[in-house]
Amino acid sequence: MTTFEKARLFVYRSARPLDMARWQYHFENGSQEAVLNALSAYQNSDGGFGHALEADSFNPNSAPIQTWAAICILDEIKFEDASHPIIQGILRYLESGADFDGERKQWLNTVPSNNDYPCAVWWNYGDNGSEFKYNPTAALAGFIVLFADKDSKLYRFGSEIAKQAFEWYMDNIPCEEPHITKCFAQLYEYLCRANADIVDMELFRTAVTEQVSLNICKDVSKWNKEYVTLPSIFIMSKDSIFYVGSEELVSEECRLIKECQLSDGSYNITWLWYNDFKEYEIAANWWKSDLCIRNMRLLREFGDI
Repeated sequence: MTTFEKARLFVYRSARPLDMARWQYHFENGSQEAVLNALSAYQNSDGGFGHALEADSFNPNSAPIQTWAAICILDEIKFEDASHPIIQGILRYLESGADFDGERKQWLNTVPSNNDYPCAVWWNYGDNGSEFKYNPTAALAGFIVLFADKDSKLYRFGSEIAKQAFEWYMDNIPCEEPHITKCFAQLYEYLCRANADIVDMELFRTAVTEQVSLNICKDVSKWNKEYVTLPSIFIMSKDSIFYVGSEELVSEECRLIKECQLSDGSYNITWLWYNDFKEYEIAANWWKSDLCIRNMRLLREFGDI
């Protein structure tokens, strides 16, 4: 049985409906609509997302990081219909001021209600040191710039936040925190797609490209064993601006995807919640399907399946 066939069996046996729809979209001629229908189950009436869409937090209430997880899935399936209820709901949530710190002009990284539900320790609400470092604010601001009406107050607001984020980023590099770097890579991509003249895009491209290279773990002996940043966190296509210079690392990740697959078709989850919540085991199983999807996409893109 091939690497792909084993991964497919794991997904069919273990995945959430959303991840099943994602798998079918990427590999079995599934539709965007099926993914959107499954994704909509995680969206609340305020337009934000919750319900463990980001599987390490079981909070059903809307949160910026859960909403960020939703926009990542929209990116993944290349969905760009700004009139769709999911996108309009996200814009409504972001415009509402919910979970937004007006003084710092950033969305919260964690929200108070996380503490009422099982979650990983890093999603506990409190001063965890990452509250106001633009994760996920940079990505959410870019989403607004791409999808909000250009004549709207929301667009102007998103543009202001995007510019502020860019200025913070340039003042705080080098940045060796991959989640922050990921959000700024997304902001750069959104501004490109929107053809937005908000920041110095040449300077931004140079900065974010350098930081992505810095963040990717070069010690391959740690891959699949420790929680380190793999090339696929940033590079899923030969067309990626981050691919040049990382070709050998991507090739090594593809090799290890085949070598390190577990007998059930899945892959190791290299993080724990560091608490006693039993829901971690559920979340880890969900993450395994997500990792199967990412790994098989990478193998397909780089010619190994």
